[in-house]
Amino acid sequence: MSVPPTSSTTARRVRDRSTAPPAGVPTALFYAQRGNGQQCRPSRGGCAASAHRRTARVPPGGMVPRGSVTGLAHLARRMFAAAVDAVRPAALLRRVEALPDGVRFGDVALRPAGRFVLVALGKAAPGLAASFLATTRRQPDTVFVLTPDGVAAPPSLAPHLRRAAHPTPDQRGVAATRELLALLAGLRAEDGVLLLLSGGASALLAAPLPGVELGTVATLSRSLMHTGAPIRELNVVRKHLLAAAGGRLAASCPAPVLALVLSDVPGDDLSLIASGPTVADPSTCSDALTVLARRGLLDAFPAVAAFLREGGAESPKPGDPRLQRATTALLGSSADALAAAGAVATEAGFRVVRLTRTLRGEAREVGRTLATLARAAAGGDPVALLAAGETTVHVVGAGCGGRNLELALAAAVELAGTDGICLLAGGSDGVDGSSPAAGAVVDGSTVHRGARRGLDALARLHDNDSWGFFAGSDEAIVTGPTGTNVADVVFVLCAGAPVQMLPTLLRDAPALPRTLP
Repeated sequence: MSVPPTSSTTARRVRDRSTAPPAGVPTALFYAQRGNGQQCRPSRGGCAASAHRRTARVPPGGMVPRGSVTGLAHLARRMFAAAVDAVRPAALLRRVEALPDGVRFGDVALRPAGRFVLVALGKAAPGLAASFLATTRRQPDTVFVLTPDGVAAPPSLAPHLRRAAHPTPDQRGVAATRELLALLAGLRAEDGVLLLLSGGASALLAAPLPGVELGTVATLSRSLMHTGAPIRELNVVRKHLLAAAGGRLAASCPAPVLALVLSDVPGDDLSLIASGPTVADPSTCSDALTVLARRGLLDAFPAVAAFLREGGAESPKPGDPRLQRATTALLGSSADALAAAGAVATEAGFRVVRLTRTLRGEAREVGRTLATLARAAAGGDPVALLAAGETTVHVVGAGCGGRNLELALAAAVELAGTDGICLLAGGSDGVDGSSPAAGAVVDGSTVHRGARRGLDALARLHDNDSWGFFAGSDEAIVTGPTGTNVADVVFVLCAGAPVQMLPTLLRDAPALPRTLP
């Protein structure tokens, strides 16, 4: 089985030699940015190096987000570029071995004697499908691709491509789901299905179960997100309302299914990614009711509550014989993204500490906690703190933004006036909430720079208007849809931090997991 290129290869590909340290300046010290980036100086000793403005368009294979970046912020952006590159479909599909009569992934082979069907679903679906079709030795007899609006797709996929709304489901998603279920139900035991699954498929596979209205599902989904429900809670509810979720897709197919999953869910729980269409569902209708009660939505959706109480919508459970034909495996995750980002930081002379891949909690509280952690760790060797996961935003204001922008803005408020610390928060899919950005990169001068533009950081934060603060600034990371999705990544770069303090500091950070993986 082939493997993707090493993270260091990716790091070298995206390196910008024009910002390399001058002779005699240690790499890590060069990246110790001070002030607002007007000058890039080592944190202790050494020569000064003048900063410069970098503006770059985002190329498909070597993404460098645009903007004026220097010092730590520039390094953080290169780390984000490497992280996204590492989980692009072409890189991940090198792990799939092409056979003359099918495919192999690890010790599992799919060699159908009959029809070979390729199905790709989610935000990464076009890239996954196109990369597979370009390298496979056996062309599929049928290709079905479903992806959200706005995700780029090569012209060669046009005959096979369906689109639907995301994150709120629409009728196109209903029609596509019913078409897919009919396709799979019509297969025979000698056929085989390769399913390439990525984040976003939950909303795309929008056909509701009998007795449930699409409009109700759409409104409920918006309400859950508005209350700050994490993806785990959202998908527990979806698995008991949607016709393809919670193992139902695989249960409807009489042919073997090999599902390769690109995880966008913290913890890589296969039963939650894309609402687990090929995996037995350990949750119950009672669990879905508990979510609605926790979020104060039982009275607002009485028809859904009654439907769940009846229990007729229970999903396939572990041991269901219909799921024995399906094999589901992890193709890629945020672990790949963090490894690539860490390689860039290591090459720059930073000690890398991976905090967690299950980052969770209210975005602004996580941002403040990470900033406090970084400030407490000032002085010492340069360190890069890496995390991945998915925070939430409880919307109370009327602004525009997303969880990464809100996390970054809250961190900027906490870091105001602090030198030598930079934080980047970005969505690997290139989309953050209702904004056109993927996220933002901030430091101790972010709040001051906003004030010079007439923007009050705290007021924008209270109004959930993080995009209103970052729009038009060099700190916004605007990439457009990246064609992949492994949740969010957060990098905190400290010009100096005693590594021995980190476990104690992390232990005292309530918004983060209490142990280092």
